Amino acid sequence: MRKKIAIIGSGFAGLSASCYLARAGYEVTVYEKNEQLGGRASQLIRDGFTFDMGPSWYWMPDIFEKFFNDFGKSSSDYYQLEKLSPAYQIIFEDDVVTIGDSMEQICQEFERIEAGSSKPLKKFIAKAADNYDIAINKMVYKPGKSPLELVSADTIKRVGQFFSTISKDVRKEFKNPKLVSILEFPVLFLGAKPSKTPSFYSFMNYADFGLGTWHPKGGMYEVVKAMTDLAASLGVTFRTNAAVEEILLSGGAATGIQIGGEAITADIVLSGADYHHTESLLPNSDRQYSESYWNTRTFAPSSLLFYVGFDKKIKGVRHHNLFFDTDFDKHARAIYDTPEWPEDPLFYANFPSVTDPGMAPEGKEAGFFLMPLAPGIEDTQALRDSYFEVLLNRLEKRTGQTVRNSIIFKEDFCVNDFVSRYNSFKGNAYGMANTLLQTAFLRPGLESKKVKNLFFTGQLTVPGPGVPPSLISGKLVSELIDQQNKA
Repeated sequence: MRKKIAIIGSGFAGLSASCYLARAGYEVTVYEKNEQLGGRASQLIRDGFTFDMGPSWYWMPDIFEKFFNDFGKSSSDYYQLEKLSPAYQIIFEDDVVTIGDSMEQICQEFERIEAGSSKPLKKFIAKAADNYDIAINKMVYKPGKSPLELVSADTIKRVGQFFSTISKDVRKEFKNPKLVSILEFPVLFLGAKPSKTPSFYSFMNYADFGLGTWHPKGGMYEVVKAMTDLAASLGVTFRTNAAVEEILLSGGAATGIQIGGEAITADIVLSGADYHHTESLLPNSDRQYSESYWNTRTFAPSSLLFYVGFDKKIKGVRHHNLFFDTDFDKHARAIYDTPEWPEDPLFYANFPSVTDPGMAPEGKEAGFFLMPLAPGIEDTQALRDSYFEVLLNRLEKRTGQTVRNSIIFKEDFCVNDFVSRYNSFKGNAYGMANTLLQTAFLRPGLESKKVKNLFFTGQLTVPGPGVPPSLISGKLVSELIDQQNKA
């Protein structure tokens, strides 16, 4: 008789795990608390406009391809990928820097900003490419159970890179503040300041400059659809509007879940939901990590998000736009050091309809704005509205046009929504940061040490935050479950 697995949450990690476990012969059901699948990668459709509510950057296409290849498929069987050219632009106070879709173009732009800078850039990216190869092929597909997983001839040679930081490495080679900001930007996806992120994570720079920025036609939600289609073809069952109220226990083992007063039996419970929230579904004595543990971790930022429909095309913008026209370090301090609403925020603006016209009605523009915030910070409608004005003013100033009169609608999403919609700890947007003391075996484990048959996957466990790591996390936990149940 096939063992039943109940998966809590349908984010990328939960979907990934569901596919691997169904293929391995388990009876898998995914329970999603919200009305649509995808977890934090939800989709908003309004008045002919389509928005990705969460992840909007498609980096590391090789990881997505590996996932689909594991099932004899390719991403192209499900969605159409386009390499963005240019990849994105960075708007400074006195300049606009365009990141092209090739190293040659990027080197030319670096030379424009600072003569001679392409030489150290090529050296830096070559080292980042080497790190990427080791990280992806020899490190991230490890379950985080032992420090010995990190020990190899390759990692021993690079041990110093775990004790230096991205910020030190970049600033040693580059003095121009614009170039420093450009090279420190990719590690923000790992959830910590560049000054707290180990040098080894420069592989994110290779993911950026070496592998490029891609866009699935129709948006990132097309990846969610692809994974749910694959899962369904493997026999996975889905239930939406199914918030789990309790993890059922017997004799120190998980025996199922409770939803709406209904007891659902399962041989194994796997949670892709927020790790802290999942443990709150257990009695105190069965939780691995205390409140003080969670409160002393470094979490990725939360975000203030706006989804805006414009009744005209916006000038001077690309698909991805980073507004770095204020002090990067000052905003970072407001997130990590003295949590407060930033005085002069950096922000990101995504206009997917620039390259994908189907994401907005003809002649109109879909705009998605993101401003990083400290998790757990006060969140009121008045604050949201005041910062929307700040972002609009900056967009108008830097692009030399008026856009506020062209707004058809705007919807916002912030700390309180991350908590209520995703049960996110302190409203963090994408998990626990990858700092030195929160890497690999030092992250919360894939398997409960206290409750038998209870497992975890996603951005708070290994390998870390981001969409590609979430796909990997689902594979790692499915292998761990299968090893234990077929031993």
